[in-house]
Amino acid sequence: MNLDQQVDQACADPDIARAAALIADPSRARILKALCDGRAIPATILAAEARVSPATASAHLAKLVDACLVTVRREGRNRYYELASTDVAAALEALAVISPPLPVTSLRQSKHVDGLRRSRTCYDHVAGMLGVGLMRALLDAQLLTGHNGVHPSTKAGRDRPASYGRDVRYEVTARGRSELRQFGVDLDGLPPRRPVTRYCVDWSERRQHHLAGALGAALTHRLFDLGWVRPGRSPRVIQVTPSGVDGLERTFAMDVSSWREQIAGPPPLAAAAR
Repeated sequence: MNLDQQVDQACADPDIARAAALIADPSRARILKALCDGRAIPATILAAEARVSPATASAHLAKLVDACLVTVRREGRNRYYELASTDVAAALEALAVISPPLPVTSLRQSKHVDGLRRSRTCYDHVAGMLGVGLMRALLDAQLLTGHNGVHPSTKAGRDRPASYGRDVRYEVTARGRSELRQFGVDLDGLPPRRPVTRYCVDWSERRQHHLAGALGAALTHRLFDLGWVRPGRSPRVIQVTPSGVDGLERTFAMDVSSWREQIAGPPPLAAAAR
């Protein structure tokens, strides 16, 4: 391919129909959703998530790799798959806004949906109630500045739910740099080519922002390292641990009442009756 052909191809209209057709298959959609937590996942687990045989999952994965939506690496006998970029995750999150809800036909599905809304990963950063709550705490403590964290749906410019925001710009304050360094996140060590602060309009908490960018990813990585959060039983779902409840409240003055209640469990029947 000569230079003129490369330029023509780069400037051509995007083939939305091809991408949409790939995502439209229910099994491939489940695979892509499972990969949205940013981790590399083996084909066997993806087959179980897609509810298809390993051979069928391999055929679906080959199409996704060929379309550059997914990448693959081999480790021994296993192949591990992950999304090709954050843009794929952002596109899937945006589609969630205009998609009708899947019918919840089992207790397992109901728990999964509730888990996603409470605390999940949005590619490599936390989202849901956890992500929104952490963003709120950072703003209240004046570690971040630039906006109030609320999505003004009636006045929004370019911002749309379940996508990266562009209307406002958040910045880390001097106090934020100092306290985040004490927490184990040094802004000077973040990837230089990635914006430090970005935000997403959370799809489940649609009037709120959660933190993305290099800082959002670094904070999430730190939460996992400390054991304050851990992977849930379903892809993308994460769980706040007892030490995480105490740590988030102590370090960021975050409202953790819903997680503390969840860990404590329902009161005994006798106590509830009083």
